[in-house]
Amino acid sequence: MHRAMIFHSPWGWMGISESDKGIRSIVLPKGSKRAVESELRAESDEPVQQGASTRLEVARRQLLDYLAGKRSTFDVPLDFSQGTSFQRQVWRTLQRVPYGKLRSYQWIALRVGGPQYARAVGNAVGANPLPIVIPCHRIVAQDASLGGFSGGLSMKRKLLGLEGTLIQLQRG
Repeated sequence: MHRAMIFHSPWGWMGISESDKGIRSIVLPKGSKRAVESELRAESDEPVQQGASTRLEVARRQLLDYLAGKRSTFDVPLDFSQGTSFQRQVWRTLQRVPYGKLRSYQWIALRVGGPQYARAVGNAVGANPLPIVIPCHRIVAQDASLGGFSGGLSMKRKLLGLEGTLIQLQRG
């Protein structure tokens, strides 16, 4: 059983789920509460119970502070158990990319096994269940173009704009 919380942010409706181990997933801002509920249900093969907990409340507050430009780091326990060992390695490496900095898929690949892993890194970054807290939006293509983003490129641009790094990218 996982517990989930849906809340409204200045950027739209968001969701957070947790397991006994920590925060399990984050749903990026969406236009409706129903869209968030649907995504939370789709990512779990177990029932999701709606409701608050201390950990979900702390995560919600930290996410809202981040979106308001008042927070640049997160300190909630995370549950990576739904990822493969390679995905977990990539996600831990993503956590080392500081606020206000950009790194390439190649940069991550070199830290998890070598340049030949760039495509696998891209897939692992795309499978990140904890966007924002695990800052996959800070990963861009080697040529300084935006690259991809599971939450959509307009959301990636918005997050990078918040962190002041969008200006470093090639227009495109």
